[in-house]
Amino acid sequence: MKPRATVTTDPDRASDGADAPAGGGSEGRDGSGTRTDRSRAIGTRGPRTAKKAKKGSAKSGPTGTGPQLGGITWRQRLYRDRTLVLMTVPAIALLLIFNYIPLLGNIVAFQDYDVYDLGITGSPFVGFDNFTRIFEDYRFWEVLINTLVIFVTQLVLFFPIPIAIALLLNTIMSARVRAWVQAVVYLPHFFSWVLVVTVFQQMFGGAGLVAQWARDHGHEGFDLMTNPGFFKFLVSAQAVWKDAGWGVIVFLAALAAVNTDLYEAAAVDGAGRWRRMWHVTLPALRPVIALLLVLRVGSALNLDFEQILLQRDQVGSGASEILDTYIWWTGIKTGDFGYAAAAGVFKGLFSVAMVLGANKVAHMLGEQGVYSKK
Repeated sequence: MKPRATVTTDPDRASDGADAPAGGGSEGRDGSGTRTDRSRAIGTRGPRTAKKAKKGSAKSGPTGTGPQLGGITWRQRLYRDRTLVLMTVPAIALLLIFNYIPLLGNIVAFQDYDVYDLGITGSPFVGFDNFTRIFEDYRFWEVLINTLVIFVTQLVLFFPIPIAIALLLNTIMSARVRAWVQAVVYLPHFFSWVLVVTVFQQMFGGAGLVAQWARDHGHEGFDLMTNPGFFKFLVSAQAVWKDAGWGVIVFLAALAAVNTDLYEAAAVDGAGRWRRMWHVTLPALRPVIALLLVLRVGSALNLDFEQILLQRDQVGSGASEILDTYIWWTGIKTGDFGYAAAAGVFKGLFSVAMVLGANKVAHMLGEQGVYSKK
């Protein structure tokens, strides 16, 4: 059997002109040490071919099924992440059913809606008449201002509390004590507003513990639950007691991501506890604070409906009326659904404007906010 010819790759022999095959001088090097025409052709054709193959692989998949993302096609990505996709299907379905499909009902704001006889398809269109009625209603503007006053009060008194609690919990060294404090401050979040209002009634009402203690010590009793001037502070205190502990979770998660080397470096430089908190902890929390503040401003007109409604009759509608209860009372309860829908559309547009404005301020302060600035 005839032996198969082999090609050597020894550099010494490859560079030796005597070892070159007959008639193959163009495959080696000439006397000056430069490549010949054939070697140059081979050297230039290789990278060009590889570049073309790389470019072709970026346009389509290995079987031509579609564009590639990170080396694989979108179908392969979908098949690879099919478990995660299936897990998100229920959340997407709930979002569509309860958040996006009901948006189609906003057409009622432009109709003289009759829920009993004509329905959405048969009710006549009235254009912007319902919005005109809203803007001409002085009571609507009074309620809007009262809603904003309660929101600003809650923003000033409520928003810093979770940050302070998170900073205090972060300084507790004992894991057992920290877990116990977290459980105590988280627990009221799971109480209903009926229970929260009842607890405050038993504490600060006319027959509550505080009023009885004041009478027993010779002081005049008081009833904070029926005081219109104190109402905005009362609802802020209720919100702090119920939800401040729950808001700590986000800030504790942000604090857990802070690099501990920064604290050690600050301590080496002579920074005390307050200096470390001011120069290390708070800058780490600043992006989260800006994001939550923007979202909080966006929900300025979205106060707790149940909380206000439960106490509306005790202090009167002048001090306790907010936009949600006003829509419920003058729109839904009296059957004027077109007016209520128009007020709801106004509320949504106002909230979007507030989010965009607050996000613009966050960009001016160097923070990302809800979305990054392009």
